[in-house]
Amino acid sequence: MTAPLDGYTVVALEQAVAMPLATRHLADLGARVVKVERVDGGDFARDYDHAVHGTGAHFVWLNRGKESLAVDLRSVVGMRALRALVGRADVFVQNLAPGAAARLGLDAATLRAARPELVVVELSGYGRGGPMEHRKAYDMLVQAEAGLIAVTGTTDTPVKTGIPTADIAAGMYCLQAILAALLRRGRTGEGAAIEVSMLESTVEWMGYALYTQLATGAGPARMGLGHASIAPYDGYPTRDGRILIGVQNDSGWRALVEDVLDAPELADDPRFATNVQRVANRAACDAAVAERTARWDTATLDARLAAAGVPAAQVKEPADVVTHPQLTARDRWRTVATEHADVPALLPPATFEDGEAVMGAVPALGEHTVALLREAGLSEAEVADAFRCGAARRSTTQRRPPMASAS
Repeated sequence: MTAPLDGYTVVALEQAVAMPLATRHLADLGARVVKVERVDGGDFARDYDHAVHGTGAHFVWLNRGKESLAVDLRSVVGMRALRALVGRADVFVQNLAPGAAARLGLDAATLRAARPELVVVELSGYGRGGPMEHRKAYDMLVQAEAGLIAVTGTTDTPVKTGIPTADIAAGMYCLQAILAALLRRGRTGEGAAIEVSMLESTVEWMGYALYTQLATGAGPARMGLGHASIAPYDGYPTRDGRILIGVQNDSGWRALVEDVLDAPELADDPRFATNVQRVANRAACDAAVAERTARWDTATLDARLAAAGVPAAQVKEPADVVTHPQLTARDRWRTVATEHADVPALLPPATFEDGEAVMGAVPALGEHTVALLREAGLSEAEVADAFRCGAARRSTTQRRPPMASAS
């Protein structure tokens, strides 16, 4: 298979989670992604922890298949190299602090005045303008501002999500916008200037909760594992743990009580006959279900639910997920190289029938600096001087040659 983005080059002045997620997906799709990092430690996600053989787990997740250029953008050499690479790229992305790109002459207006075909993406916490433009925007903070924390957790305790939802939302909208812009450029030759904010991305994901607030004046209550509009929809006890059951319609309720719980008398109980009635009598409904689920062990009950076509799931720990039988049966795990060791990695969710995602190595800091400085037009003497004066950093690891741009 020819990778969908084979021949496209992306230059990414990025760090943390959101923008690296977008560009990692581009790399998986075959794009060449040049990641520009600080000489003094690089992307700080490298050192959130050292959980993956000495490399940060976030960094391994977000940066496979990229080339690492470690330069000091305050130096003449650093900016010269970056400008040369951007000058031949198809896409330039950055998530610097608001205003920083413009001060460096890397804003969309400046870059696209020279190259109208360039796609430029700016990611920020709260967007340009407005009272929060210059506020720091970490995932937890944006979840709070977007209302996500207010609807997540139990009645007593609001919580953030266990994964960086605001970062992921913003990264996926950057990815979507880049692909759309390249598709349009293929028809018109025109690039794009794109702005994405973490706040607006996360508020969009609020979905039904936001529209409930707009329509009724009140948002949905926090319900833990429950659902404000559906019952039974929660975690229920078993003899050795608990199981999640989600009944979305009245036929599902009948299947649950008749075919799984051996309680046919509940099928036509006037308190539970319809979803509206079950929601109105949620406490009694949950109690009736819990009383009966507690008679089985989790595995047996899960099998009964599956046989009856009733939606259910066991609560998996991360240790269970890495050996999940569905992922194993579908052969979804591959091996990706990192600086210190090869590690398992999950194939991207979108499966092309005619081939697999690229899934390249996770780069060491400055792994490709020498080759990229040469590509940017620096002489051997200039490259050597850049390392000598600290304007660039290199790694001894070299894994793959650069690819050409589609421009």
